[in-house]
Amino acid sequence: MKRFFKPIEKEGSAKKPTLSPSKKDGENNCETSQEENKKEEPLKFVTWNANSLLLRAKNNWPEFSKFVTNFDPDVIAIQCDCVMRHACLMFGSFGATGLSYLFTSGAVACDFVAVFEAETGTEVRMPAAGSKDSPKNPGELKDDTKPSREEKQILIRALSSPPFGNYQIWWSLADSKYAGTALLVKKCFQPKIVSFSLDKAASKHEPDGRVILAEFENFRLLNTYAPNNGWKEEENSFQRRRKWDKRMLEFVTQHSEKPLIWCGDLNVSHEEIDVSHPEFFSAAKLNGYIPPNKEDCGQPGFTLSERKRFGAVLKEYVNLSHEKMCTMVMAPYAYRFLHKEKDMDCGFSWSGHPIGKWFSFRYRGKRMRIDYFIVSEELKNRIVACEMHGQGIELEGFYGSDHCPVSLELSQANPDAPES
Repeated sequence: MKRFFKPIEKEGSAKKPTLSPSKKDGENNCETSQEENKKEEPLKFVTWNANSLLLRAKNNWPEFSKFVTNFDPDVIAIQCDCVMRHACLMFGSFGATGLSYLFTSGAVACDFVAVFEAETGTEVRMPAAGSKDSPKNPGELKDDTKPSREEKQILIRALSSPPFGNYQIWWSLADSKYAGTALLVKKCFQPKIVSFSLDKAASKHEPDGRVILAEFENFRLLNTYAPNNGWKEEENSFQRRRKWDKRMLEFVTQHSEKPLIWCGDLNVSHEEIDVSHPEFFSAAKLNGYIPPNKEDCGQPGFTLSERKRFGAVLKEYVNLSHEKMCTMVMAPYAYRFLHKEKDMDCGFSWSGHPIGKWFSFRYRGKRMRIDYFIVSEELKNRIVACEMHGQGIELEGFYGSDHCPVSLELSQANPDAPES
């Protein structure tokens, strides 16, 4: 296979690798609108769990590209089970593709991908470079077989097509399946620092590639794909999620030099208003199993223990630069800040799929809000819009995923405005 990628820059640098230049690419990729030139920082954001980027590139790319063209976000955060890692690895080699995409990993859709593979014989995961029993290279995509090379080319073509040429990308890959994150940012809004772990160590990636943290001039942007809680008291279920929530609590209380925008698939619905059928999700079981602790019972993402821990993260957020306690506004709150009532049609970001052999009928029409934008108090009054872009039980606007894109739009900062 012909190698046409430039060497990868040192992790943590805001300078990212690009495709070998051509006149055509150079002419298109450097264009910025007059409106963008007036902006001093990103103002429009999208987060989306693509639920297999490869499948989206194969089956839904024209529709998603149209959405991106119309909304024209400055930053896009994408969470993508399995193929997210595939995509991140791809991005490690591909470098300059467009928009500010964040890929993170971990959640509700894993079962869908596993069943899809079993029923179709299609492998939608692509591992990072490295032998089976050795550490993987988080910046290289496996392409030593014909199928992996073909799938890599599908992603390259998709991510080099309009409107993605005006963005650069950062990625974090996983050593194991169902993980990985990526961040795409418009070239006119390059971050000062990009890191890949909650402790901000630029050279360190989270074990599952679940974090990308970008620092801009006036705020920080955190993209995460929280691990799914699972159903049992096991290392990769309840215990893993408790550890994650503890680390998030430590992050928000210790890293508050600038206002924070936290987005991604956080795999939790905070309150009953954030799910379509509270009683259904509260009573959900896997094969009749009931956890010993009553607070761990119910649908992953809606157990009382998860909701309490998430509430603690929001409550304990401290903005050290202003030396005051800061309330956080999240997509149910950024969203609820503008939409006070429960919207059974357009108010949820995840939905059980329509009837089909891959999903249980009992989840049809059952929906949750688990994809968020959480912003510091200083940014609250700049919220112009926060929207869920999918609707209905037939998943209109989900672009093949079981999550729909969620957007946040802020107004320009007013330097003369008093502090909140």
